[in-house]
Amino acid sequence: MSTTGGEIKAQKGCGHDGPSMSVDEARRQVQAALQPPAVVVQLPIRDALDRVLAADIHSPIDVPGHANSAMDGYALRASDLEAPLAVIGTAFAGHPFDGEVGAGECVRIMTGGMLPAGADTVVMQERVRREADRVWVEGEHRLGENVRPAGEDLAKGAIILHRGRRLTPADLGLLAEIGQAEVAVHRRLRVAFFSTGDELRSVGEPLRPGEIYDSNRYTLHGMLQRLGAEVLDLGVVRDNRAALAHALDAASANADVVITSGGVSVGEADYVTELLAARGTVEFWTINIKPGRPLAFGRLDDAAFFGLPGNPVSAMVTFYQVVQPALLYLEGEAPYATLPVTARCAAALRKKGRRREYQRGVLSTATDGTLEVRSTGAQGSGILRSMSEANCFIVLPEECEGVAEGEWVTVEPFAGLV
Repeated sequence: MSTTGGEIKAQKGCGHDGPSMSVDEARRQVQAALQPPAVVVQLPIRDALDRVLAADIHSPIDVPGHANSAMDGYALRASDLEAPLAVIGTAFAGHPFDGEVGAGECVRIMTGGMLPAGADTVVMQERVRREADRVWVEGEHRLGENVRPAGEDLAKGAIILHRGRRLTPADLGLLAEIGQAEVAVHRRLRVAFFSTGDELRSVGEPLRPGEIYDSNRYTLHGMLQRLGAEVLDLGVVRDNRAALAHALDAASANADVVITSGGVSVGEADYVTELLAARGTVEFWTINIKPGRPLAFGRLDDAAFFGLPGNPVSAMVTFYQVVQPALLYLEGEAPYATLPVTARCAAALRKKGRRREYQRGVLSTATDGTLEVRSTGAQGSGILRSMSEANCFIVLPEECEGVAEGEWVTVEPFAGLV
């Protein structure tokens, strides 16, 4: 349900004890409110890495297009395995034998060489004895041994890559295997972002008393780059209604998504959600998560809006848990899911309150071969070092009241997030 400006003010009077929704419900509401852009572009496959497929890819050919040898050896008929065989020719990759293998005959063949007509088996060279132009097969063998059939990798007409897949280096190789030079992909998502706060200064500017450098724009820029978005950095906007209104208008006019950091909490100078409610819609502005409870979501004209908290760890946690799945959906990617694992805690973990908590941890392999996780240390929402040193989130559910040393917990490796 959308929220009005008056309702926002009333809820802010509740402070952080005001109403909030679960992380899972926030994700559902966000996706339900979004519609991926329909624009599709054709790209050469060299330029398509990390882009999202806009249509299924069918193979127009069998790959390989012919049966071939998986080994250097001799191509023959399985019915002749017990007999001495006459070598009647050779077959190299790209240079097939021009003839047919008959009874009592074989062809010297190299890896990748096309299986000659009449042959159905390849015996590796180490398993034969050769004297001049005659060979004897040694040991036990079977029909079809060391033969790669036509279409073993890709069958003609089969779907080899599905719509919504983000293309990997291996996928580009598959496209090359079927001779496809271009591919249809969704256009890049345009994301505009800025930070709010009178205390913020950009890197390179001198700091005056009470001021800090703005780190959020740099972490946001990095996270958005990893998703392949086109980014528009609008800098730092002061805590002023007119300046914020102008920045929101400029951002929404030029982007599919607008992201701000700061200005969505309960302070007297936090104007973002009120301006959003007046100029667009606010679907929610707080969720049951730690760190990062103040998270706003709504719309500004045709652009989706996310208002992240100002504390640097809170901004990153809420981005990964709520914003990133939404951006992947908008980019046309198939349903997004993290890849959680379970690990044993190397030390006890404290937890207060009934919020789902994402503590920063270091996942490693213990001496007994099991996965083990330890905290990065202090978990304050302003301690960005806890994210820099971490390689995973330790997920503590709402009902958890702490974890003892040796207990098993759910862990989300960062490698599964990007």
